Amino acid sequence: MSYLHRMTCRTEGIRATVPVRWRGLDGMVGVFWQAEGQAGARGYYLSPDPRIVFFLDDVSSHILMSNRDNAMAGHGRPMMRALYVPAGVPLWSRFTGAHRFSHLDLHVHRDRLLRLLSPSLGASDALSVLRRPVEVQDVPALAALAGLLVDEVTRPARHPVFAESLAGSIATGLLDIPAQGRDRASGGLTPAQMRRLTAALTARPDRRMTVAEMAATVGLSESWFAAVFKQTTGHTPLQWQRGQRIAQAQRLLAETGLTLAEVAARLGFSDQAHLTRAFRQVAGETPAAWRRMRMAG
Repeated sequence: MSYLHRMTCRTEGIRATVPVRWRGLDGMVGVFWQAEGQAGARGYYLSPDPRIVFFLDDVSSHILMSNRDNAMAGHGRPMMRALYVPAGVPLWSRFTGAHRFSHLDLHVHRDRLLRLLSPSLGASDALSVLRRPVEVQDVPALAALAGLLVDEVTRPARHPVFAESLAGSIATGLLDIPAQGRDRASGGLTPAQMRRLTAALTARPDRRMTVAEMAATVGLSESWFAAVFKQTTGHTPLQWQRGQRIAQAQRLLAETGLTLAEVAARLGFSDQAHLTRAFRQVAGETPAAWRRMRMAG
C-alpha cells in the first residue's frame, strides 16, 4: 500500500546536523534524524496517523515532553527512549540544555497496523491497542531492532520486506498488547500503563496529579480510569498517589538532612502538620518517629 505521511511540525532552536534520511515502505515511512537542540529549544508535533519515535541514546535528562500546550512546567515529563504516539495525539517537547541526538521516526498508516494486529487480536482489541500511548525507557531488544532498521533506512541493502518485518517487530514489541488470554475488562490497567503513570508522577516535583491528569496519562476517561485503577491496585488513584508521596517523604527523611517542614514544602503538603497526618495514615507512625527509628537502626 503506497503511503505518504502527513504531520504538523513546528520547532524552534532545533536543527538537523546531517541531511535527513528516509525510506518509504508498505504502509509506512521510516525517517532518521541526526540533530541538535539549543537550551530552551522546543517542538510541537501532531499527526493524523500513528507513529513510533525511537531515540538511539538516552535523552531523558535533556528533553521534556508534554501532551498539553503551555504546560511544560507543571506537566512536563522526561522524554523516554521509545514512544508510541496514537493518531491525533499532540506532543510538545522542550530542551533543558543543549544536546545532540538522533532518532528514528516510523510514520504508519492505521490500516497497516490493523493488518498486522487484527489476525491475532481481533479488530476490536487491535483498535483499542492503537488508541493507547506508550512511553518506555529500558528497551534493549527494541534498540537492537531499531539499529538494524536505521541501517536499512539510511543504506538500503536488502529487499523492503526485511525493513518492514523489522518495523513490525518494533511495533508489536512496543505497543501495549495484553498478554494472551488476559481479559482487560477484569484485568485493570496493564503494567505498561502503570509504569507510564508512575513515571509521570515521579517527574512532578511535588508528586501531585489530579485524577483527570492521571487518566489522560494512560489514555482513559476519568470515570473508567478510577474504576479500573482500584481494581488493579486495591486503592483509589488519590490513595495510591498519597502512598507514592509518603514513599518519597521516607526517602528524603532517610537520605537527607531536610527538616520535616522542608520535606512537607518540597512534596506539596500545606504544612508540617499536613505531612504528619498523611504520613501516619500510610506508615502508622509520625515522620519524626519513623526517622528516629531509622537513625537508631
